Amino acid sequence: MGMIRNMIKGIASAIGRRNPELIVRIRYWMRFHKRLDLDNPRTLNEKIQYLSLRTDTAQWTRLTDKYQVREYVASCGLEHILNRLYGVWDNAGDIDFNSLPDSFVIKATHGSGDSIIVTDKSAVNEDEMRRTLDATLSQTYGLSEGNPHYSRIVPRIIAEELLVNDEVSAVYSSSLIDYKIWCFNGRPAYIWACTGRTKTSARVMTYDTQWNAHPEYSVFNDHYRRDGIIPKPERLEEMLSVASRLAGTFPVVRVDLYNLAGRIVFGEMTFTSLGGLMNFHTDEFLLQAGSEIVLPDC
Repeated sequence: MGMIRNMIKGIASAIGRRNPELIVRIRYWMRFHKRLDLDNPRTLNEKIQYLSLRTDTAQWTRLTDKYQVREYVASCGLEHILNRLYGVWDNAGDIDFNSLPDSFVIKATHGSGDSIIVTDKSAVNEDEMRRTLDATLSQTYGLSEGNPHYSRIVPRIIAEELLVNDEVSAVYSSSLIDYKIWCFNGRPAYIWACTGRTKTSARVMTYDTQWNAHPEYSVFNDHYRRDGIIPKPERLEEMLSVASRLAGTFPVVRVDLYNLAGRIVFGEMTFTSLGGLMNFHTDEFLLQAGSEIVLPDC
């Protein structure tokens, strides 16, 4: 089964390199059983795909890069929200584990969901970790999904501070609470909060900027489970201001932040959430959110 999956992915990557729009149209049809409308995009998914396929996404590449984005955040006057950086390397063989603290997070700059959490460095098999990281560096992301801005990222490895949940948040979540702030043309509009995240599931709830919960915006399933209402984070207005500054003039971007007892920490910027194929929001919400996005004249 793994061999067949890799073969299909290889074929998709080859097609995606030459014709990403074809890959996206196939994937969109398979997920939603309807044609992707790029001539008159209306929904959140359609407008993300339009921007990805028919506009210049050079800046997306820079800001999706987990290392390069740090320079952008600092240039926005927000260096204080950056997580502490311990090192950046071109390949796993260059990592100096002796220079790293006892706990840290290490990951590739071009991937997604491949972070390695180290809580006790003394228990780490360094050779095994190097092999894992080198394997990650050898992969090209984005082509098989029709998101070519990922494939242009220079693969590197970074190590950062391991963030620990604050006492209040820990009551509601076994993981860091991830505040994913949807911004449209620089304006924060919705907050998709994720708690209790594991490799296979997360509890989620969508809030407006006044922290009113909107479960009716979501399609809950075994992976994205309905969460209860969690308390409004400290300094929410400052979080929204941070998201707005980072979103700048982009028609749509998701700015992910953490809030640890009022300490706001940058997570990442995402331009193609779930590859622009989000099925965890209702059709009504996707249309509502899409109507708030003003596309550039091309």
